Amino acid sequence: MRNWKTSIFILILFTGCKKLYNPPTITAPNSYLVVEGVVNSGSDTTIIKLSHTVNIASNITLNPVNGAVLTVESDQSAVYALSETQIGVYKAYGLNLDKNRKYRLRIKTANEEYLSDFVPVENSPPIDSVNFAIRSDGLNIYSNTHDANNNTKYYRWDYQETWIIHSQFDSFFKSNGDTVLARDYTTDQIYTCWTSTASSTIILNSSAKLASDVIVNNPIIFIPSSSEKLSSKYSILVKQYALTGEAYSFWQNLKKNTEQLGSIFDAQPSQINGNIHSTTNPSEPVIGYVSVGSVASARIFIANQQLPAWADTPNDPTCKLDTFYYAYTPKGSTIPINQVDQHINYNKGATYPEIPVQAISPPGSPPIAYTASEPSCVDCTLRGTNKQPSFWK
Repeated sequence: MRNWKTSIFILILFTGCKKLYNPPTITAPNSYLVVEGVVNSGSDTTIIKLSHTVNIASNITLNPVNGAVLTVESDQSAVYALSETQIGVYKAYGLNLDKNRKYRLRIKTANEEYLSDFVPVENSPPIDSVNFAIRSDGLNIYSNTHDANNNTKYYRWDYQETWIIHSQFDSFFKSNGDTVLARDYTTDQIYTCWTSTASSTIILNSSAKLASDVIVNNPIIFIPSSSEKLSSKYSILVKQYALTGEAYSFWQNLKKNTEQLGSIFDAQPSQINGNIHSTTNPSEPVIGYVSVGSVASARIFIANQQLPAWADTPNDPTCKLDTFYYAYTPKGSTIPINQVDQHINYNKGATYPEIPVQAISPPGSPPIAYTASEPSCVDCTLRGTNKQPSFWK
């Protein structure tokens, strides 16, 4: 009897005296500059994003750097300025750089100055094609390219996805706060929208060990068959970058440190050394690698009709249609209440207004009620835009 009591005491002792431990790495106040982007050597726009790293324990996820001065400099002292177009985003339009020169990026913040190393112009060869292969459980998308001069050898890709989404219910009415009106469906429909997302993984490949500079069926993304992306129409814009060997090593190292950690067999964390350095504090780490070159791109569209009859993404089980009457008499009462004002018209008492969908009208009479549902079930603009993108076809 005494032994089991002693065991319980020891168990309580060890489980009841827990103390939260925050390793120094998590709570350290260090904040390092992060530089994202490529200096476009052609007529396309150069976009550089600046931010500072944030503490893992912090509630802040984005920490953009505004008010910086950015310039691109050639090895013959030519200078090209970038302008801040939104907080932390700096752009220059159509630099059209001399491909025979080397270039670097200079960054001046309030208290620091940073310089990247001079790098050569690495123009990407065209993308030969972007194709897809159907699997039983989804879709693989690939890219293909080659350099007839055998000069590129090191490649990186990213992409922008866009697809059509539909709300759960198609609304033909709206409230102006005081009353319910017919919706102008040509300019204000909220049933069909387009939504987009950018790639969040690092995609690399190299032909350095091959006899020819050819990349065939390089995996870009896998889309599960149940994904909403494939329920109507989907498009992907693939961008291709040519890299130097040093840039390729940087991106490989970054990929290993951010995507391939988690088991004892994965690559172990290591320091990520880019080509950007602080001139005011040389020991300060800077995260990023500045490359210079033109970017190749290719877009494809995939319609649902091109795919197997996969099951659509299940509807949101919480979405339902309610019916609200202008004159509803609750059971046990003789006084009617206006449910349309209570639940739809936000200036008349609707605290959490729903969006009207359809009118309920006796033949030849005005509406006596409306069906309605929560905005998240009716308004697709909460997740996208109802303006068709200019590239859509």
